[in-house]
Amino acid sequence: MLSWKNASRRRAALLAAAALIVVPAAAAAPQHAPVPSTERVVTYHYDDLRTGWNFNERVLTPKTVRSGGFKRLKSVPLDDLVHAQPLYLTNARVRGVQGTHDVVYVATESNTLYAIDAKSGAILRQHNFGPPVPYTALPNQCTNNGPNLGITSTPAFLQFNGKMYLITYTYPNFEPTYQIHRVDPATLEDTVEPVTITASARLSDGSTYRFDPTVTRQRPALLISGDTVYAGFGSFCDSAADRSRGWMLGFSIDDLKPLPGNELTNARATSPNNFFLTSVWMSGAGPAASLDGHVFFVTGNSDYSGGTFNRPININESVVQLSDDLLDVTGLFRPTGPGLNASALDKVDEDFGSGGVLLLPAQKGQPSNLAVALGKAGKMYLLNADDLDNHGHDGGKAYDVVNGGACWCAESYFEGQDGIGRVVSSGDNVIRIWKVKGGPVPKLQKEVESTAEIQNGQDPGVFTVVSSDNHKGTVIWATGKPVDFDPGTFQLYAFDAVTGHVLFKGDAGTWPFPENNATVMPVTANGRVFVASYKQLAIFGLGKGGAAALQKVAAPDMRVKLAPGEHEIYGTVRAIEGNKLTVQKRDGSVVVVDAWRAEAQHAKAQPQTGKALVARGTYASVGVLDASAALHAKNNPAMWYPDR
Repeated sequence: MLSWKNASRRRAALLAAAALIVVPAAAAAPQHAPVPSTERVVTYHYDDLRTGWNFNERVLTPKTVRSGGFKRLKSVPLDDLVHAQPLYLTNARVRGVQGTHDVVYVATESNTLYAIDAKSGAILRQHNFGPPVPYTALPNQCTNNGPNLGITSTPAFLQFNGKMYLITYTYPNFEPTYQIHRVDPATLEDTVEPVTITASARLSDGSTYRFDPTVTRQRPALLISGDTVYAGFGSFCDSAADRSRGWMLGFSIDDLKPLPGNELTNARATSPNNFFLTSVWMSGAGPAASLDGHVFFVTGNSDYSGGTFNRPININESVVQLSDDLLDVTGLFRPTGPGLNASALDKVDEDFGSGGVLLLPAQKGQPSNLAVALGKAGKMYLLNADDLDNHGHDGGKAYDVVNGGACWCAESYFEGQDGIGRVVSSGDNVIRIWKVKGGPVPKLQKEVESTAEIQNGQDPGVFTVVSSDNHKGTVIWATGKPVDFDPGTFQLYAFDAVTGHVLFKGDAGTWPFPENNATVMPVTANGRVFVASYKQLAIFGLGKGGAAALQKVAAPDMRVKLAPGEHEIYGTVRAIEGNKLTVQKRDGSVVVVDAWRAEAQHAKAQPQTGKALVARGTYASVGVLDASAALHAKNNPAMWYPDR
């Protein structure tokens, strides 16, 4: 395996220059990194390590944020839901507009890209890339999204050619199609012909599996590393698991041609339940890259029999390290122990891959580079990023394991005034700050825990970013999730990184989609905080007067279209006997959900007692629902649609 310190000159130069945009380069001790004179946000979580740390924020300090002058300054109307993190350029030129502007770029699920003045909130330009795919065209009418699917993942800029890269999901001739684009940020239009995404890989029996856009979701943020754009793929609601498998694909930054190699995360020809997946989704977090170009990501669940992990054929429930050409799995870590290994996680749909992977910048006095990952099971692992296998241990061995809380989220990083690194976890809706204790066996020492839990009526865990003026004035920003779906309002939070106290809490937008987690990623830049949601971009900063009003948007009806005679119920699973589930409805009555048909149609998520479920089907007899679908619902009844 290549050492991070022995990267090729070309790749090291590319990545080091990219890192200068907002964060220190990992090859040098971060505490000595130069502070850039201008600030730009060109990728998910600010850099390829995915630290989420803007260390050049001189305006927003704990003092100014709690002063009462920090508020919502603007609310900009958009045409649809936004899953992608906004990006930001200073002194940018936009065709048709005089002069230069600080511009925030926002991509929506209607395939529209906006260039918005970061100060005034004026829409400078917008461009649409074609009709999105309606949710009714997805497998089992998946509702873990908005009404449309277009640009879902966070795009990325490459500074050397000044271009933005993004992936659209369009519906030509009623055929779901993914295309990768290279876009001029001045015009928002293509600079080369977009390329339709295709791929194929060999299965374990020698047959060929082909990329299927009808059952494949491009959720993770894009990664630009070296001369390649990387994109991860998973499933829609774990539906069509007999056909859907995870991918990591790469494309040339020049002509968008695909790499000769790719990574199919599950290449098994068969499985006990004809259930494959091993998705790459990470709640929207992007794959990370080390200075030598290795690509890191986390995979999700596979067959619920719990016995299909087989490196390198099926690399489910793992932190994966790939070579930059995607031809080799160069490292792999998978959790071990009772209730935490791949088999146990698969049996109850406890994806390790619900969270992203964070690569830590080089730590002073630490011989190895480090990584952190946290998933649904709530255990956060500190890993040897130079050797995920950790001296030949099968599946790797963690340096440390701590309780980070159940996480549909990703970690952040910053350095304190002592120059020592900190990891910010946000599982279970609680901000925890962990000091990195270096040494032959490094550890994570909990230093601060937030004094208030973040509001969240959906799956636990929230996204965070960190702002500071180098090593002082550190603020941790987080977005909550709605506690109802009409209007579905959620809040922006600011926390003092020293005390854990709340500095600010204010409404940031709406997310009227009960079955779609509000994995909203805030962005801080030049005294502003940007939060995109359903049909609006909120701009926060210091100002006088009252807060700007949020856009008033009606909640769309996202319920699945039922066939004649079908019913839909929500409830809590009280007992499981094979495919027969005893479900207590919200009114206290009990229904037996017979899920054999749902399982046969690959429309069944693995149930757990005490967890919520939504089932659709017909009543075979009084009190027995013959289910065509039995899927997870949020555990908060306020997020349930009315039964019908």
